[in-house]
Amino acid sequence: MSPVAFRNARIVLRDEVITGSVLAQDGMITAIEPGTSTQGEDFGGDFLIPGLVELHTDQLEGHYRPRPGVFWNPLAALHAHDAQIAASGITTVFDAVRIGSDPDTPNMAVHVDKLTGAIAEGSAGGWLRAEHFVHLRCELPAHDVIGQFDTYAVQPLVKLASMMDHTPGQRQFRSLEAYRRFYKTGRTEEELERYISDRLGDQARYSQPHRAHIVRRAQELGLALASHDDSTIEQVDESVRDKVAIAEFPTTLEAAAAAHDAGLAILMGAPNVVRGKSHSGNISATDLVRAGLLDILSSDYVPYALLQAAFAMPARIEEIALPAALATVSINPAEAAGLHDRGEIAIGKRADLVRVSMVEDLPVVRGVWRQGKRVS
Repeated sequence: MSPVAFRNARIVLRDEVITGSVLAQDGMITAIEPGTSTQGEDFGGDFLIPGLVELHTDQLEGHYRPRPGVFWNPLAALHAHDAQIAASGITTVFDAVRIGSDPDTPNMAVHVDKLTGAIAEGSAGGWLRAEHFVHLRCELPAHDVIGQFDTYAVQPLVKLASMMDHTPGQRQFRSLEAYRRFYKTGRTEEELERYISDRLGDQARYSQPHRAHIVRRAQELGLALASHDDSTIEQVDESVRDKVAIAEFPTTLEAAAAAHDAGLAILMGAPNVVRGKSHSGNISATDLVRAGLLDILSSDYVPYALLQAAFAMPARIEEIALPAALATVSINPAEAAGLHDRGEIAIGKRADLVRVSMVEDLPVVRGVWRQGKRVS
């Protein structure tokens, strides 16, 4: 590959921001020079940041199922999702694919097969802008989650699994009223109460044996594990016993502090930072930043929120500077996922790079390079 060079850029390194130039060759960063240069594309003072690393986005499923009962061509859905991801500055993405059927999606295995198949085909074909991996979101109370996990966890692109339990009255939905608001659409009061009763029965029957199986198989496969919506010390203790690496979306300060003390990487939603609150009424991600308890941000349901939140944090929180804020969307998630070749602008790292201009207080992506090749 021909060398790629950028100059007159505000380069965000791991611990500081410098003005200078970056050179890449064969997909890797080979030089970082402070000061002026006449070589390469002139950034005119724009920021040069590492490509963002996204560990948990539900957007592929949203493109595949844009309306209830409407399922799009999976390759077309992946194409639209990939374009949105790259345009948001994300160069490495873990596509969250739910496994485990429920009354709203009774044949989930059919859809998982189509989505993981599309990701494998797109990756092998070389036409994806970002590099895609698969994150299996395992709904523990689902009766068929074990069969689906055993089928898909062995696929090469599967690198992460999270253990979820959306049963009403605990974790994300400790408030039954919040649960009712979230799941009421299209149901009468009687139907909703029956739905809640059925979910409680499924949890009592399946959650613990399913969790034990998934933990055992993930450890055998060397698959990274994440907990989901821990809200109590007891749930964090369970995650520690199961050798979980990432605590996704802890819902209380108590749980977040316990997870941090135990060495788990704490992941929260970037939309939570942008909005200043959780859509479920749980702990604010900004409060965890102030407490020194946040390691990773995920775009969750808005891809652009990842970049937006990283640039918003230094303006809102005096204790955090831009390099530390950007680390939550680049080097920290990369290291948590075992991807030590990317996530920062440093010699010997992948040339996954993003040009960002500021329009008032919004960061605007003006160019994206993955391994030195422009993709957006």
